[in-house]
Amino acid sequence: MKLALFDLDHTLLNTDSDHSWGEFLVSEGLVDPIYHRQMNDKFYEDYKAGQLDPIAYNEFVFDFLTKHDRKYLTDLHLLFMEKIIRAQMRSKGFSTIKKHQDAGHEIVGITATSDFITTPIFHEFGIDQIIATNAEVVAGAYTGKVAGVPCYQTGKLTRLQQWLAGREVTESWAYSDSINDRFLLEYATHAIAVNPDDRLRALAQENDWDIQDWQE
Repeated sequence: MKLALFDLDHTLLNTDSDHSWGEFLVSEGLVDPIYHRQMNDKFYEDYKAGQLDPIAYNEFVFDFLTKHDRKYLTDLHLLFMEKIIRAQMRSKGFSTIKKHQDAGHEIVGITATSDFITTPIFHEFGIDQIIATNAEVVAGAYTGKVAGVPCYQTGKLTRLQQWLAGREVTESWAYSDSINDRFLLEYATHAIAVNPDDRLRALAQENDWDIQDWQE
């Protein structure tokens, strides 16, 4: 297998979909604006610093999901896509995915953000194989808990190995913007730092990794 791995937030997107979801809920008047924005911003700063508690953050995000049925949440996500996400989808993301598709490579979206938020976004990029932090569902309803290993930092490698289930990878590419994905980039045959944060840029330069500008 030849494998292309794509991070989502600030890689394929110009924004962070998790943080944007929180802002969207505030703007739609669906959550307490002061508390939700304060917590959303705090967790986002923790993420950028590489100090996020992925369980605590995702349980914060998932709490809203427990209060509504699946149809309502699906319809709300469609509105989120329309109002926020589509304008943030990077054209170089689409073209790079197509390049790998044309070469016959297996393409996987791999993200620390939850499957609820990211699955429809990856689908719009033409990516069907997705590894994300999973929101637990019991009897058709969200429980507010994380199912399995969060797909964050070394957890991305754990989840990737679970997904591979022993299949052999002969060559791989990994695209990300964040120092949180250094382990994924170190795993790949070809590491590509996309508009990297300062620490990832330094690491990329030290390791002679490709640095690309997809900003729009």
